[in-house]
This record gives sequence, structure tokens and C-alpha cells, in this order.
Amino acid sequence: MSRFYGEVKGNRGITSRMGSVKSGLWGHIRGWDIGVLVNCIVNEDGKDEIIIWRTGGSNAGTQRVLIAEITEDEIIKPCT
Repeated sequence: MSRFYGEVKGNRGITSRMGSVKSGLWGHIRGWDIGVLVNCIVNEDGKDEIIIWRTGGSNAGTQRVLIAEITEDEIIKPCT
């Protein structure tokens, strides 16, 4: 069993990916001008952590604004 698991569905159906402690798992879901990048990692305490950014979509994929960091302890750190 993998540490992380992700699925995406589009016009070609559903696909999935697995991630390990070393690889983590990330995905960038986007339109032309807006998107969300999600990164699943194992933090320095050995806990699962999910980091979420707002992006500029396909037109500005490198533009990122941190939205939140969520740990498996259910501590949510929303960013303003």
C-alpha cells in the first residue's frame, strides 16, 4: 500500500498515481487563468502534510499563493 494516492478524471477517464515517503505526491489542476496545486509530503515529524497553493493556471503556472497547510493531526493553517 502506498503512503499517498491520487486520482484525476478527464475526457480520457480516470487515472491514478501513488506516492511514497520519498517521492510524495503532487498535482496541478488548472484552467487557463486559475488553478490549484496540491503537494502531499511527509513532514519533519513523520506526519502526512498537505500544502495547497492557488496558481495562475496554464497561463501563469509558476505564480503561486499559499492557501493552507493541513497536517494529519487535523491542524489547519489557513493563509490570509
